[in-house]
Amino acid sequence: MKRVLAGSALCVGLLLAAGPSFADLKPGEPDLAYGAYQRGYYTTAFQEAMKRVKADPRDAAAMTLIGELFAEGVGAPYNLDEAMKWDRLAAEQGDSNAQYALANAYLNGNGEPKDVAAARTWFEKAAALGHAGAWFNLGVFALEGNGVAANFALAAQDFRRSADLGFPDAAYALALLYREGKGVPKDAAQATQWLKRAAEEGYLAAEVEYGIALFNGDGAPADEPGGAKWLLRAANRTNAIAQDRVARMYFAGRGLKQDRVQGAKWAILAASAGLRDSWLDNETKKLSPDERTKVEQAIKSYLGR
Repeated sequence: MKRVLAGSALCVGLLLAAGPSFADLKPGEPDLAYGAYQRGYYTTAFQEAMKRVKADPRDAAAMTLIGELFAEGVGAPYNLDEAMKWDRLAAEQGDSNAQYALANAYLNGNGEPKDVAAARTWFEKAAALGHAGAWFNLGVFALEGNGVAANFALAAQDFRRSADLGFPDAAYALALLYREGKGVPKDAAQATQWLKRAAEEGYLAAEVEYGIALFNGDGAPADEPGGAKWLLRAANRTNAIAQDRVARMYFAGRGLKQDRVQGAKWAILAASAGLRDSWLDNETKKLSPDERTKVEQAIKSYLGR
């Protein structure tokens, strides 16, 4: 599912809803609707989902998929009213993905009138059915307070539930709470462990912060090559902070074999994203004409030109 969740100041970035589960299928039964959706055959997905609803008017998973297709405008005309109609039908049948989509519609005022209380109610229903994203958003509610004092301990509990269900955004949020000692005891080792989990699940900010933690030995034994591995991974995902750190490592020969050309390449990429570093600027100025030519070639190769 591709609808965007609400985030918070603590957890920055776009958060994506989990895909429809279609858990009601019989063992071994092919799921043509969801299979077509996953492969980009949206018209087929819509047609197959509609067939399922006609055969079984209580097929909540198929209803949820229909709602998603209307919301995305793929396989069916973009129509938020229709999307909400199908989401509500599925939500009332107990589909956690539909409940989650409906909660976000109320939270963002997108397809439904903005209503934070209604959003919370639907998040709670979805969370009770084990929806990881719903637990995460309940944690965000606890952090933000919504008119009452923030409850960091409750936020930590909700984030842990979400993280244990495989939601990397929640693992990252929990890491920050352990780092700051809010709602949980301040614990650098725990913070780094949760950063690791989020990084391993592909959360970009966690890849950066886990790499830095490993490099510096913050909450884990110092491992400069290990930290460099994670920072390179994030740098290749165009994170400017990671690109800056990788550039410094290449110039200094720490965590990575010294390579002034690679250092300059990453420094220029970071600067082009708006992150300037006077130390890197000075190091780059020391390059020979031959090294500068190699830097240009390296950048062109990286950008695929």
